[in-house]
Amino acid sequence: MLAAGLPRSCPAGTSRPALRPGLPARSQARAQTRRRTRIIRRDGPSSGNASTSESNLTVEPSEQGALITLACPNRVGLLASLTATFEDLGLDVVRADIGGNQKEARDRFWVTKASGGVVSLEDVESIRLVLESAIAPGRGRGAVAAARGAGPAAHARPMLAVPGASSQTHLLHTLMDTYTSNNVLAIQQAIVHHVEYTLAQTRYKFDDLEAYMATAYSVRDRLIESWNDTQNYFKSVDPKRVYYLSMEFLMGRSLLNALNNLQVRGQYREALKELGYDLETLVTQERDAALGNGGLGRLAACFLDSMATTNVPAWGYGIRYQYGMFRQVLREGFQHEQPDYWLNFGNPWELERSASIAYQISFYGHVSVHEDGGRQLFRWNPGEMVTAVAYDTPIPGFQTNNTNNLRLWAAKPDREFDLQAFNTGDYVQAILAKQRAETLSSVLYPDDRTYEGKELRLKQQHFFVSATVQDAVRRYKEAHAGWDEFADKVAFQMNDTHPTLLVPELMRVLMDQERLGWTRSWELVTATCNFTNHTVLPEALEKWPVAMIEKLLPRHMQIIYDINWRFLQQMRGRYGDDWARISRVSIIEETPDGGKFVRMAFLAVIAAKTVNGVARIHSEILKHDVFAPFYEIWPEKFQNKTNGVTPRRWLAFCNVPLRDLLTDELGSDAWITHLDQLKALRARARDPALQRRWREVKALAKDRAMRAIERLSGVRLPNHAAMLDVQVKRIHEYKRQLLNVLGIIHRYDRIRRMTPQEKARVVPRVCAIGGKAAPGYEMAKRIIKLVSAVADKVNADPAVGDLLRVAFVPDYNVSVAEDIIPGTELSQHISTAGTEASGTGNMKFAMNGALIVGTMDGANIEIAEEIGMDNIFIFGARAEGDSRAPRAARPARARPATVNFAPLLDSITYSDYYLVANDFPAYIDCQDHIDEVYRDQEAWTEKSIMSTAGSGFFSSDRTILEYAKDIWDATPCKVPETDLDDE
Repeated sequence: MLAAGLPRSCPAGTSRPALRPGLPARSQARAQTRRRTRIIRRDGPSSGNASTSESNLTVEPSEQGALITLACPNRVGLLASLTATFEDLGLDVVRADIGGNQKEARDRFWVTKASGGVVSLEDVESIRLVLESAIAPGRGRGAVAAARGAGPAAHARPMLAVPGASSQTHLLHTLMDTYTSNNVLAIQQAIVHHVEYTLAQTRYKFDDLEAYMATAYSVRDRLIESWNDTQNYFKSVDPKRVYYLSMEFLMGRSLLNALNNLQVRGQYREALKELGYDLETLVTQERDAALGNGGLGRLAACFLDSMATTNVPAWGYGIRYQYGMFRQVLREGFQHEQPDYWLNFGNPWELERSASIAYQISFYGHVSVHEDGGRQLFRWNPGEMVTAVAYDTPIPGFQTNNTNNLRLWAAKPDREFDLQAFNTGDYVQAILAKQRAETLSSVLYPDDRTYEGKELRLKQQHFFVSATVQDAVRRYKEAHAGWDEFADKVAFQMNDTHPTLLVPELMRVLMDQERLGWTRSWELVTATCNFTNHTVLPEALEKWPVAMIEKLLPRHMQIIYDINWRFLQQMRGRYGDDWARISRVSIIEETPDGGKFVRMAFLAVIAAKTVNGVARIHSEILKHDVFAPFYEIWPEKFQNKTNGVTPRRWLAFCNVPLRDLLTDELGSDAWITHLDQLKALRARARDPALQRRWREVKALAKDRAMRAIERLSGVRLPNHAAMLDVQVKRIHEYKRQLLNVLGIIHRYDRIRRMTPQEKARVVPRVCAIGGKAAPGYEMAKRIIKLVSAVADKVNADPAVGDLLRVAFVPDYNVSVAEDIIPGTELSQHISTAGTEASGTGNMKFAMNGALIVGTMDGANIEIAEEIGMDNIFIFGARAEGDSRAPRAARPARARPATVNFAPLLDSITYSDYYLVANDFPAYIDCQDHIDEVYRDQEAWTEKSIMSTAGSGFFSSDRTILEYAKDIWDATPCKVPETDLDDE
């Protein structure tokens, strides 16, 4: 951008014109420009491997100013130090001749005064003296920079030796050998640089959104440095790499997470404050990345954070959804779905790789067979092709230099535009291919009530799996000539059944493209693929019509048939002609009406090296019920890996007052990466001083949560004497939000019948419920409407007043969770026993000192063991005594059509499959007990402290290290803190 009053040809270093008179202070602050400074990421002096040979430096006047010639021991950071010194001396480099090698620098610089004056003999001597200091080993710009307040000296980045590197390559390495600084001035310069040169905004006016975008870009610059260092280091040591495949990654906002992981939140807050902005205000400008729906995606995001923090060489792979799940809007209490335009203003955290990382993905067509040397070779002749383009998001670890990657695939047409069709007047056909391709990465979980919706889901799964397989094979082949090391260098993790097409796709690539035989290909597949199951619900175990796969992926269906045939032959050798037993483990399910389906979970189990559940009870159900025949065949395959959540986002970063309290009590912040240290709190849980401070911290968090609920729901909430009772999660019958609502109705009815004296003893409650229902899930949508109807009734009744408030929190997401979870006092996890695989929300609430009311289901069982049965409220039927099976559904009686909730009532009156009516009396008794405990705030606080103290086991760091050791056989690979030896 040209400054007013300056010609285009103005010399470098010329000051820009003064600010417009009369600008407000905020505009003046944000418009200040400062001379560019060479700056760093980490504190500490440069260090290198310079030899002890003598240095030669000459400075002589020339017509252009002065010619500087030097020959000296080279070191990492030398060129950066020299150019920064020239800047400090007020010199412009008009030409440079960079020579030498990694051990010796032989450089010449032609410099002039930035002011335009003549370089005198006195100047020459001054330049020589300063440069002698700059090129001395271990010296540089540090003293000058520190004196000027510009921060510590530029710290060298690790530089790997490159065999046969040219002088140009060495120059590139030298120019990129320092980190960006994290001092306040450097941060401000980076932000205003992006305002002007990335966003093309003037220095006189940029709003909060533009300030956020510029701030995010400046943080991404720092992430890219560590990301590149991490990838270069991995290439040099060639560790085993993990490929984590998931349809969902519910990332949440990235700005605060990155600032905290980089440990620069304080510097950024100060830098923005001086520029006239508030960091916490700018954070709200970021849209949550709409890449997931519920616990599956959030678990994947927690795992990414822990993989980076524990230094596991792992990348996440998924789809870059244009609109994500959906934005939930309530109209008259009914859920309405709107597109989530989260990419409307761009995503400053991602890096598009369209020029370098893109793969062709095939669909439809037919398979041809030909002979080559007596061997059958198969060729898939696709009928449709699209291009998968990579978008990378750096994932920083905490207190480590390691920065991993989330690679998401976006679908683009194989040909961007059909010009021939356009020129012949067929305008619709010209853009049809583009629209059809881009639909693949438009929406998470398209409505599958139609054939087209089902096919689109299957296409999405193949799309991202195929791109990921091609990416993994390409990376492996770049470093290895043969396939003998493939299983030692690659591990795939399928996060639920959605990525199961990985199995036939990897087989296809190995056999049809790499020309390996079936036996060798199957050996590699079964040595590298691993499967995590996340559900015990039969309807959630994916099945695809054989006819659909044959049409969409003809080669894959052939491979699936072959896998199944070979497996069934093994089973026949084991079970003889017991066809009923054999059919129970067949990948192909044949229904009585003649339908054929591919059981994706069975395919995953048969091909996987390991199969794991995500909580101890869940893993037992898998072994002895869901996959019992396979457990009988391969007991060694099955493992348990209890889920965890990242303590950074879900405690240290979202609940700063509690983080400070824990750090004070435990003596350091080491607990953030070693969460088991929290157990030291147990001994002091009854300490009056700790309890008093604990309640103060909880009150601050509760106030924040109440304000968030009021803002989002529009419901006025009472004073904070009321207990904050929260159930926020995906809406589903098995999660039993209906049981919660019926409990609220019961409480409401009881309060209305009370005398004034009885009301005086009531524990006031704010009951908040939130979550999304799948677009095609009518029963879940009716539950949302019921919550809204109950809220309208209760909140308008003066007979109840502030004793009970009900709020539905719309469009619940990660950012909303970060506001609500820290302040919650009672958290409901009341799924029917035996239906919840694990759950991770319970872990987040427990970490923040909320008390759990729940069933003996999922991770609740292990939470109860860790925090103590006295510190959790358990009720209801157990999984081993599940009485759902014998219950026969009775026909529902006719009801007036105007009753919206008749199906809900019928579900508990005539079948009660999820035991809502069965568990209701125990649930009410449990709630009464909770009220009694809450009246004794010392007892409640003790339980709250014990809840946090027992949460150490539920760190995703622990979970990931177990995966790395027991499943992936992957060793953590930490990027060195110090410079690498150039030798």
